[in-house]
Amino acid sequence: MSAAARFVIFSGGVLGPWALRLLQPGDKLIGADRGALFLTEQGLRPDIALGDFDSVSAEELEHVRKSSIRFLACDPVMKDLTDTEMAFNWALEQGAREIVMAGVLGSRWDHSLANVHLLRRGLLAGVPCRIADEYNDLQLIAADTPLKLQKSPHTHVSLLPLTLDVHGISLEGFQYPLHEASLTIGQSLGISNVLVEETGTVQIREGLLLVIRSRDPEPKMSI
Repeated sequence: MSAAARFVIFSGGVLGPWALRLLQPGDKLIGADRGALFLTEQGLRPDIALGDFDSVSAEELEHVRKSSIRFLACDPVMKDLTDTEMAFNWALEQGAREIVMAGVLGSRWDHSLANVHLLRRGLLAGVPCRIADEYNDLQLIAADTPLKLQKSPHTHVSLLPLTLDVHGISLEGFQYPLHEASLTIGQSLGISNVLVEETGTVQIREGLLLVIRSRDPEPKMSI
């Protein structure tokens, strides 16, 4: 496996055509459980398919096995990690330079929140990580790691502490700028800011800050 690659993890949460638009040439693909089935059904060949595969049928499992470069199955009872964390650890072990996760948010909020916490693992390892779904893009920043954002269809930018407190929050290019502000976990002050310049910057002095870019679903047409 080539080092310093960008790894994209497809897990068994909510996936759709939007997820394929995340891919770039040269990406290494990891399919976790039903995420591997999604990739193979799109005609893509995962570099590895792994997990307990408790959400696929025997026929689907065989399809995944034959359609993946590498296949790693584990017992669904005798394992300590979620399928997504197994995939995340594997990407780190391969020397990933960046990790993007799709299909890691869904109806199971225990899994969704645990997957958000993986962003901290990436940050501590010095590997830029993000979570994307059809309407949201999540990244985590720490002190002295400014995040530059470009204007995009994700019109809302929200800031949520992932530590008890975050201090020294400064925003440039936003409708509601901040300078050396503080947020405490449980506050909604950082929700739904708007990027008004072509480029904006988010930086902090202390703590861990979750930056969530969001867009609303298109309104349904009535006839």
